[in-house]
Amino acid sequence: MTAEFAPLRTERLTLRLLQPEDAPDLHRLINDWDVVRWLSRVPFPYPRELADEWIASTHRQLAEGAAWHLAIVGQDGDAEVLVGCVGLTRQPETRRAELGYWVGRRFWGFGVAAEAAGRLARWGLAHLDLDRIFAHVLEENARSAAVLRRIGLVESGRGEAQFLARGAKLPVLLFEGGREDLTAPVPVPDPPALAEPPPGAKPMLLVAACALVDSDGRVLLARRPEGKPMAGLWEFPGGKLDPGETPEAALIRELKEELGIDVSAACLAPFTFASHDAGRFHLLMPLYLCRRWEGTVTAREGQALAWVRPGKLSDYAMPPADKPLVALLRDFL
Repeated sequence: MTAEFAPLRTERLTLRLLQPEDAPDLHRLINDWDVVRWLSRVPFPYPRELADEWIASTHRQLAEGAAWHLAIVGQDGDAEVLVGCVGLTRQPETRRAELGYWVGRRFWGFGVAAEAAGRLARWGLAHLDLDRIFAHVLEENARSAAVLRRIGLVESGRGEAQFLARGAKLPVLLFEGGREDLTAPVPVPDPPALAEPPPGAKPMLLVAACALVDSDGRVLLARRPEGKPMAGLWEFPGGKLDPGETPEAALIRELKEELGIDVSAACLAPFTFASHDAGRFHLLMPLYLCRRWEGTVTAREGQALAWVRPGKLSDYAMPPADKPLVALLRDFL
């Protein structure tokens, strides 16, 4: 069975599933000592039949949720051109994945590796159950180390890795990063969400959130989509208050915009609140309960949705401000 994967786009590139017809071009690009000598798990010479076997294996691994190995493809006029490959491999029993990539020698020097690796890493943090991305490069491979730094990974130490083509264990630099490193930073809020802070104080951001509870007692969580701060984390629907707006009015507006449902203020019951130091600002977030609404809950902003039993809420990775609310909500429901 062929695995399914919607291609990822960047300004210049497409990251898509490898196909059997890619094998000749893949073999031509990777069967090059100047490419292979930097890769720890690739032999040299690279047999032609290995390209067919590896492409088939990438579909199996994707179907199993073990790895996402993709072709890096560019355009030459109307023709598609294979440039290299990029992949994420999940580390078993963790929320971490290893990032790897290679680019054909003729395409070096054009920023392809950083563009492709950064796109896949951010996608992985937003769409997979991952919190950290890690990678390693040969100590002498300054070009690849620069790529990892450019996309936001931070050097975390030194180690050794076996390099098949060189037949030896060699020293490597270790890199790692999470959402705070690879995704857009949380913007400084634009007060007056609350009053203007006094000199030296942090601005206060007021956000209203809602725990929608269905007839089966399940709670709705929404996953922050790629491109937003903390992408990939699950949260209670809601949003920032506009100037002069009440929390109830903000929730009525946000739930309509995000989920396509109509809620009345009378159906919003104040439950608890979170007070969280978010670094450059302080977040105050009242949480409301709602059991009645009109319309069908629909993801209108590209976010994933999940109806979750109260006892399972802690299984979902959440922003720091949402986490303290889970135990209170679980005990109440």
